[in-house]
Amino acid sequence: MSRAQIGRGVGAGRYRAGVHAPELVEVRRSRKRVRTVSAWREGERTVIAIPAQFSRAQEKEWVNRMVTRLAAQEQRRRPSDRQLADRAAELSARYLAGRAVPTSVRWSSNQGKRWGSCTPSDGTIRISDRVRGMPRWVLDYVLLHELTHLLHAGHTPQFWAALDAYPRTERARGFLEGHAYRGDGADDADPDDAADVDGVGDESTDAPDA
Repeated sequence: MSRAQIGRGVGAGRYRAGVHAPELVEVRRSRKRVRTVSAWREGERTVIAIPAQFSRAQEKEWVNRMVTRLAAQEQRRRPSDRQLADRAAELSARYLAGRAVPTSVRWSSNQGKRWGSCTPSDGTIRISDRVRGMPRWVLDYVLLHELTHLLHAGHTPQFWAALDAYPRTERARGFLEGHAYRGDGADDADPDDAADVDGVGDESTDAPDA
């Protein structure tokens, strides 16, 4: 059975284990909203912003509608491992003159606080499942970040100079920093920032692959 704790007036409601909303959903009521409803992810939560005057019935209807819509949008954005590898090849050709050629590119569920990781010694790249559903240009940045590690170990000036060829680098870093600030779990905008202890070799986490 679903549980709900709904704030009165301008407040926040939380849904859990609902039929259409299996994840934690927080409802935020706003007097500034008259007709519009918005939905987005904040870490493990789905946030739904609705007008303050909505009835409980309207709130429930829009929660189900927006959770379903958001899930459908994210599903369309989620490429398979094969599509992920194909996209990496396209990005390498466009921004790195095709010099970065990974042996495999795939999604991983145990990247810890990292958005992605790369092992230059065997050419493998892993992208965190948490990047799924993010805008395409953010995924492209994470892929390019790891591809560039195949050419430059560590975050050296040469590394950043190569990555700067991607025009949305700063914007993507800001997007990832925002997710980290909202509690998504990543330390900062660098997909694999903690991997630079040695500066050479394995740029991945010590945890086993998913």
